[in-house]
Amino acid sequence: MRTAVYSGSFDPITKGHQDIIKKALELVDKVIVVVVGNVNKKYWFDLEERKDMIQEVMKDYSDRIEVRSCDELLVDFMAKENTNIIIRGLRAVSDYEYELAYAFNNNDLSYGRVHTVFIPASREYMYHSSSGVREAAAAKADLSFFVDEKLIDIILEKAKGLSLNNKL
Repeated sequence: MRTAVYSGSFDPITKGHQDIIKKALELVDKVIVVVVGNVNKKYWFDLEERKDMIQEVMKDYSDRIEVRSCDELLVDFMAKENTNIIIRGLRAVSDYEYELAYAFNNNDLSYGRVHTVFIPASREYMYHSSSGVREAAAAKADLSFFVDEKLIDIILEKAKGLSLNNKL
């Protein structure tokens, strides 16, 4: 069974993330969606909330995806899972340089064992981002363009009391 890892903060998961997962499932048998934390980021949703949202919107694929978290190097997590494929989504050209460096670093850290597969975002999701969703939610905008309908109320509830000038 060919398994890949797709990691990110998913704060929250967007339709663009879902699109990348579905495309990855056309290439591999299973995708482990790894929710990560980053000390340099401020999250709206805690780790368990983010995992729950992913499981909710991807439940039609639950036989082929697994949602996990890790607090170690991704390549170490992957070694334990016996997989060597990282899936990364590319939106605009500006993503490419960052993602390429990330791919080289993971390849080096794994002594050449881990390889990255880049999947371009679909045109309609090219400029979607979790931070854009949070900004739109704080402004009480229509989120249906960005996230699955199942998440809209959860995100808007989290945004209550926030303005565009704080907690984004």
